[in-house]
Amino acid sequence: MIHRRDLMLGLAATSLAGPALAADGFTPLFNGHDLTGWTTVGDANWSVHDGALVADKGAMSFLVSDGVYRDFDLRVEIWISPEANSGVFIRCSDRQTFNPANAYEVNVFDARPDPTYGTGAIVDVARVSPMPHAAGRWSLLEISARGDAFTVVLNGQKTVDSVHDSALAEGPIALQYGSGVVKFRKVDVRPL
Repeated sequence: MIHRRDLMLGLAATSLAGPALAADGFTPLFNGHDLTGWTTVGDANWSVHDGALVADKGAMSFLVSDGVYRDFDLRVEIWISPEANSGVFIRCSDRQTFNPANAYEVNVFDARPDPTYGTGAIVDVARVSPMPHAAGRWSLLEISARGDAFTVVLNGQKTVDSVHDSALAEGPIALQYGSGVVKFRKVDVRPL
């Protein structure tokens, strides 16, 4: 029999332990209220509005996760304006500088002049054809990193199918603001 006191102690311990683990093993990286767990790099005007991370002004900027990840599944809901340049960088080897040489850049950039590495691609690693579009709606971006194999799915459409690259083994996750209006919500990770 569980006593009320034991139940209350258990609930208190759970709330002090950190983000709740969902039944499917995913842990939220964004709490929906503030930038706890993230470091801002760059000068975009990141804020939290209606439960979403939002930026719409400034130069290239990133929100960098406190945690470091090697093998994982990542789910991110993203909303961009038609001209926006955004993306999710994974296994970043530098916490201050982000580019395709020191991180894997999963692009969300419908207006990219060369769509080869546009929305749904991993820049300089995995091309996308045809390129899907994400602008003007909430889109679900799913990224899997297992050893040297990567898979990307955007709104149920597989855009990268188990491409292999072993240049980068682990690092934080970075959410990018490049231009336009960019919003992220429900940023969840499942370490493997």
